[in-house]
Amino acid sequence: MDGAREVRAPRGTQRSANSWGAEGALRMLHNNLDPEVAERPDDLVVYGGNGRAARDWRCFDAIVESLRSMAPDDTLVVQSGKPVGILRTHDMAPRVLIANSNLVPKWATPEHFREFEDLGLTMYGQMTAGSWIYIGTQGILQGTYATFTEVANQHFGGTLSGRWVLTAGLGGMGGAQPLAVTGNGGAALCVEVDPTRAQRRLDHGYLDEIADSLDAGLARVEAAARAGDAVSVAVVANAADVFPELVRRGVTPDVVTDQTSAHDALNGYVPNGVSLDEALELRRTKPSEYVERAQAAMAVHCRAMLDLQAAGAVTFDYGNGLRGQARDAGVADAFDYPGFVLAYIRPLFSRGAGPFRWACLSGDPKDLAATDDAMLATFPDDEPLQRWVRFAREKVKGQGLPSRICWVGYGERHRAGLVFEDLVASGAVSAPIAIGRDHLDAGSVASPERETEGMRDGSDAIADWPLLNALVNTASGASWVSIHHGGGVGIGKSIHAGQVVVAEGTDLSRRKTELVLTNDPAMGVIRHADAGYDIGLDTARDVGVRMPLEPGTHGPAWQ
Repeated sequence: MDGAREVRAPRGTQRSANSWGAEGALRMLHNNLDPEVAERPDDLVVYGGNGRAARDWRCFDAIVESLRSMAPDDTLVVQSGKPVGILRTHDMAPRVLIANSNLVPKWATPEHFREFEDLGLTMYGQMTAGSWIYIGTQGILQGTYATFTEVANQHFGGTLSGRWVLTAGLGGMGGAQPLAVTGNGGAALCVEVDPTRAQRRLDHGYLDEIADSLDAGLARVEAAARAGDAVSVAVVANAADVFPELVRRGVTPDVVTDQTSAHDALNGYVPNGVSLDEALELRRTKPSEYVERAQAAMAVHCRAMLDLQAAGAVTFDYGNGLRGQARDAGVADAFDYPGFVLAYIRPLFSRGAGPFRWACLSGDPKDLAATDDAMLATFPDDEPLQRWVRFAREKVKGQGLPSRICWVGYGERHRAGLVFEDLVASGAVSAPIAIGRDHLDAGSVASPERETEGMRDGSDAIADWPLLNALVNTASGASWVSIHHGGGVGIGKSIHAGQVVVAEGTDLSRRKTELVLTNDPAMGVIRHADAGYDIGLDTARDVGVRMPLEPGTHGPAWQ
């Protein structure tokens, strides 16, 4: 890396590229590295330990120059953060195709990946870091909010009021948890080892308070729960110390989860028994010892979660790889508490619902207000969406370009996209809108320890689905398409795909938007119908998703 640089997305109605597809990619790449958005922008790290937007600054500059100079019908090819070719394609083709971190399965281990990374051959793209559609902590907030809503519905009569949640990690993903808990009426105790991360969440309004000690934080959240107050409190400490300490004290939260960056033992998780500064030095000088100590700490952390579950806490994994790391470190029963998708989200995925997000490329907050109004008007009977948009408007502080996320389903995403096309065409917004999603979606990921954990037909590890999803989005006219390996659970544990389509308000753009936002969630319906989920089967029949064979006829695993 070549030192500090401040990167912010260009704003306004004038583009520097020859198409809005390329301009959208250029602005969203910059937005990922905005200091309001990225965790370590000087290092090109957006979130998740080492999830980068580009391999290095030389590659970043080459990507930017390529996007600005390529013809309107060219396609830029990016290999793990490095631009490797500009190809002549056609108007319906993506302007950018991205592949990040993909390794042949025999070599798909953290050790091999680090060897290749040290050789300058690859980079870790996380999910939305290397696919240029991260929108800050809000990007995961709505899904986290929906998860805690379902926790409340299943266990506490529809609200977390009067309950308190223990969690850990206030990075780019985990930072969403305190606001998601308080948005559902609960109190939250959030353990974070890095004081700068806790302060950042406080400054951005995702967190209410930082306590001076565990005793003070615990007293505050327990009092808040008794009073029915929605309050989030951070304690600067190591989760591998705090979670077992609560077990030792006999203190049992109502809900326990975790969102440290445990998928990456070297760059994402901090071992206990050393200060943060000492840990960072150990990471730099003795990486093998660091990984060993981090995995041992994860085992302690996970064991404490199992003990809290046994004591009566509702316990679930929020998809950060902790259980897998702990199992590898000797915790044989690490998977005795479920992942959040298996426990709470799969019914949404089965009907093609997932994270529909957008960014106003103009940079004008008035454009975001117009899109919020349009979503409220388009889906007046969707009570969770109505409640979420109003909550987000009041509580979510923007980071970078004005952005929003809502979970909407098959048959709804393309309607929203076409409404945005109308806003652009009519001048109700001043510039095009980039419409994307998380890679964590209904039909775009194979991740046996997270999104596809416990599939009914046993297809947890079948990675054809995200590859087909990327191909379908390429064929449908997405503005840029990405295929990644690893994501939020780590090397060797997932394959996932992303897409973005830029609503430009033209006839061609409308065609692309309708196709992409119909076919992309259709893959989620097909994937879950094929696995035998009743909701997926019913959705496919109700909305006319065509499947040549009767779903579920591939084998007896679920029959």
